[in-house]
Amino acid sequence: MTRYRDNRVPGMTYFFTVRLLDRNSTLLTDHFSAFGEAMRQARIRKPFHVDAWVVLPDHAHAIWTLPPGDHDCATRWRAVKIAFSKALNKTGLALAGTADNTIWERHYRDYRVGSDAEYTELVDYVHSNPMRHGFCEQAGDWPWSSLHRFIAAGFAAPQPPLLPPPWISPLPGALRAPV
Repeated sequence: MTRYRDNRVPGMTYFFTVRLLDRNSTLLTDHFSAFGEAMRQARIRKPFHVDAWVVLPDHAHAIWTLPPGDHDCATRWRAVKIAFSKALNKTGLALAGTADNTIWERHYRDYRVGSDAEYTELVDYVHSNPMRHGFCEQAGDWPWSSLHRFIAAGFAAPQPPLLPPPWISPLPGALRAPV
């Protein structure tokens, strides 16, 4: 298993999943640059470090490290969601779904990363997620991922077997990183 300790910065680290309401939507990959810009704007207003990320057509995963003593994830995600939605509205894209143009699920999933082993597993989970969903054969084939930054820094791409995330109890005999 790859060691990603050098990619961490001081502060609390969280894993996130954010989803669009329409599970058949491709808005996030169709408008990837708008999503990236929304993330950049949120980081300017309330700084955080993006450790790892992947964007799929209808959802995204991210690992963020917040500044020491700061635990306000909700304001940051709200800013990302609002900025992305506004960018889509500016393009004149009619946002189908609800009368108020809501495209995001109201809540997001978060998981506080408790150890270096969990961090490593979650980085691999994020980067291998497009393979799990059948979008590509190799994680490096998916263009909307921080994996390319990791590979450029000398880390290896995740390889099968693909492990479940830490919040899912492993099956007896399943491989897990040592704690």
